[in-house]
Amino acid sequence: MQNEKVQYAAWIGIDWGSDQHAVCLQPAEPAPMHHYTLEQTPEALHDWFARVRERFAGRPVAVAIEQSKGAVINFLLGLDFVHIFRIHPKSLKNYRDALHPSGAKDDPTDAQLLVSFARCHQDRIQRWVPEPPQQRLLLRLVELRRKTVNKRVRLTNELTQLLKEHFPQALAWAGPLHKVMACDFLSRWPTLQKLQRSKPAVVRKFYLEHGSRNRALLQERLEQMRAASPLTTDPAVIASSVLAVRSIVGQLRSLIASIEELDHAIEEIWRQQPDAEIFTSFPGAGPALAPRLQAVMGSDRTRFDSSQQVAEYSGIAPVTERSGHKQWVHRRLACAHFVKQSFHEYAAQSLGHCPWAYAYYQYKRAAGMRHHAAVRALAYKWIRIIFRCWKDRVPYDERKYLEALNRRAPAWLKASPAAA
Repeated sequence: MQNEKVQYAAWIGIDWGSDQHAVCLQPAEPAPMHHYTLEQTPEALHDWFARVRERFAGRPVAVAIEQSKGAVINFLLGLDFVHIFRIHPKSLKNYRDALHPSGAKDDPTDAQLLVSFARCHQDRIQRWVPEPPQQRLLLRLVELRRKTVNKRVRLTNELTQLLKEHFPQALAWAGPLHKVMACDFLSRWPTLQKLQRSKPAVVRKFYLEHGSRNRALLQERLEQMRAASPLTTDPAVIASSVLAVRSIVGQLRSLIASIEELDHAIEEIWRQQPDAEIFTSFPGAGPALAPRLQAVMGSDRTRFDSSQQVAEYSGIAPVTERSGHKQWVHRRLACAHFVKQSFHEYAAQSLGHCPWAYAYYQYKRAAGMRHHAAVRALAYKWIRIIFRCWKDRVPYDERKYLEALNRRAPAWLKASPAAA
């Protein structure tokens, strides 16, 4: 997508830092370039940009910055006269290396290079237009939820290994470790010895209070507990493990509560989204993945001109490199990783809800692709479908898509007629 050229009153390059920022300002009219150093404080930023607004009488100014999110971007969102150009760090590095092969680098020079890069390539780089606040809030919430889930997974993996080393039976008796029941079980009985000292009626009451009402399973567990032998009786191992379990369980409780709170917040915003019907129509896109797909696509229909742009931006589309008589294809590393993760996870989820998706995945696996490569290939197909539904503002219709598939009759569909 080409950017419409705007006559800016000035170009500003910001090489941001955690404590201070190197700033380069180049007025549009013939005037010398100026360099500044700004402290990373709200007061310093407000004061400097207030003077910029006054100097250029509120006319639009362009700001080029490597940052895609963070303190400076958050500040710039509140300035109506600032147009933001987010420059990819790799693009600036290649531009710097082209002009300075020696590899020399400093902050003021980078700020100047940002101005030069943005001015010279204004028609090739896209101005960042922020989504409406509710849309940006949804994106931040689904990203935060995914990060919180990652932390929970890390802790449950750590807890699993810890239990294997001193109380392996708990892995079968406590239930899924990412649930409150497991946290309550391990808080009450961090060792087999303590569990075996409890009366069967107490243990039975615990399971019933946590919704485990299968009498046969409950009786089997009680018999296993009575007959179980400890893996170790070494006091050093047991004492340190109990402390470690308590520490992890405390963190897990906090993460479980945070995820539940995030789910409620996401659900509340999701109900108000005009595109909710579109994204909930995709097979397997439940309350976690449907908001994520909508959040990464956004509400601005001019953001992407084609599904290929979405695939390249997300990193799902592979990269082809050619040199002389050689050519090789590999997965895209420089991409929006959360967007890539969202499409990848949705494609994997759709395998259990969409027959044609499962057939396509099996066809790719039979052709020699590994699991994640086959899922990426499926995600590429889903991106084309999601883009068209999003662009046309219509929900996904499985029947119409299958009719179109049967008309085209691709090789993978012929290999698995049951998918049709």
